[in-house]
Amino acid sequence: MNTQLRLKQRPTGRASASDFDRTAEARSSPGPGEVLVKVLYLSIDPTNRVWMSDVPQYMPPVAIGDVMRGAGLGEVLESNAPGFASGDLVFGLVGWQEYALMRPGGPFPLTRLPRQTSLPPQAFLGVCGPSGVTAYYGIVDICAPKPGETVVVTGAAGSVGSVAGQLAKFQGARAVGIAGGPEKCRLLVEEFGFDAAVDYKSPEWRQQLKAAVPRGVDALFENVGGPIMHAVFGRMNVGGRVALCGLINAYNGDGTTQGDFGALLGRRLHVHGFNIIDYEKQWPAAMEKLVRWVLEGRLRSRDTVVHGLERAPEALNMLFDGRNVGKLVVRVAGEAQGEG
Repeated sequence: MNTQLRLKQRPTGRASASDFDRTAEARSSPGPGEVLVKVLYLSIDPTNRVWMSDVPQYMPPVAIGDVMRGAGLGEVLESNAPGFASGDLVFGLVGWQEYALMRPGGPFPLTRLPRQTSLPPQAFLGVCGPSGVTAYYGIVDICAPKPGETVVVTGAAGSVGSVAGQLAKFQGARAVGIAGGPEKCRLLVEEFGFDAAVDYKSPEWRQQLKAAVPRGVDALFENVGGPIMHAVFGRMNVGGRVALCGLINAYNGDGTTQGDFGALLGRRLHVHGFNIIDYEKQWPAAMEKLVRWVLEGRLRSRDTVVHGLERAPEALNMLFDGRNVGKLVVRVAGEAQGEG
């Protein structure tokens, strides 16, 4: 049987288990051009909450009654598609379910992963997967820091932000991370190598930000939006670059965010909104570098693992509470044949 979580109603505010129907149906066999995937891990991302809302977005909203859309990693059990064989580990839009019938192609295409047995599989959802690739192109292509420049990363203790700060350091920049709580700020500096950290939960976070960027901000990797983003805008240097990756501050509302464009105009900022699907063709090149840096010990990561498909809605809310460090995943099934 295939257990699935289907969207029952569009959440108001945060998602909850009551917004989904838990169903079970017979597992299907793959047709021509399809593969049957046993889902091992679900990637829990802010975009999951966006997909639940009937608002304009880069992909159609999940329809009521459909299996909840979600990226994940699984093992191919049966294949009728060229290039995929039983036992392959793959990444794609598997959905919130135990088994997925998938067809190569489309956004977030089904991708066969290298069997790097020294890395845990969830690394290919986080530091060596979508999170790491997003951080790579946001820093290298958009922020494009020069040696000695200052890069600020919001949501810096998350799966994208923690990698973005390290990659900014690889470019010779000074990295300042913004995260919630003293423990996360300590991790940013001591484990991920940021030069300074700002605790947005502190009443003095504005003073901390001012002290952390004495020469202003040359580039911003933005994941959050809201008052923190605008405070950083106010400290950016003329001609600064902004990689607009996410606006998690708005996702539990109506999907909109208010903005003051005064700083953008006055400082002539270059704001570039982007999504990982913009870099589909470049994905393998970035992943190869990220894997190498992790194996060499240059690039560090953390994972937060929640066990059980039924806990996916609960896990999603951990992102908005700031209760995860690094990549947040839900473990759906046991070990794959080649996992080690």
